[in-house]
Amino acid sequence: MSADPFAVLGLTAHPDLTDDEVRAAWRRVAAATHPDRDDGGDPAAFAAAAAAYTDLRTRTGRGEALADRPGPGVRSAPRGGGGHRLGRIRRGRPAVLAARVAVAAAVSLGAVLAAGARPATYAVIAGAATWLARTARRELAPGHKEGTVTRPR
Repeated sequence: MSADPFAVLGLTAHPDLTDDEVRAAWRRVAAATHPDRDDGGDPAAFAAAAAAYTDLRTRTGRGEALADRPGPGVRSAPRGGGGHRLGRIRRGRPAVLAARVAVAAAVSLGAVLAAGARPATYAVIAGAATWLARTARRELAPGHKEGTVTRPR
């Protein structure tokens, strides 16, 4: 299990962190640990900081990292366990997931009402289901730390 990306960069985990605060923390840690330093730096710490910065550099990434953290009184389920998925949805993703499901259902219903039972209708429904599966993945996936699910770029 990888270290908390907020702790690696010396940041307090809260939703109001700005891009500039994360970038400044990354530069501070990178300058102190870079392998090209005269003293050789700390390659392991630099790699951990680079991974943490990758996770936290955007508002969306910080939101995912916060959602992956266990909340007060919440036991963290093992990565890949079903309890973690449900916990992650409860800790900040249910509205986004519900909105995605509603959009996919509305598009599918609209296709059925507009065209009836035609091959194109089924293609639109399949497209909506594919879109839902691809975009809802972040709400359902166990995370993207150390060889688990990777984020699409």
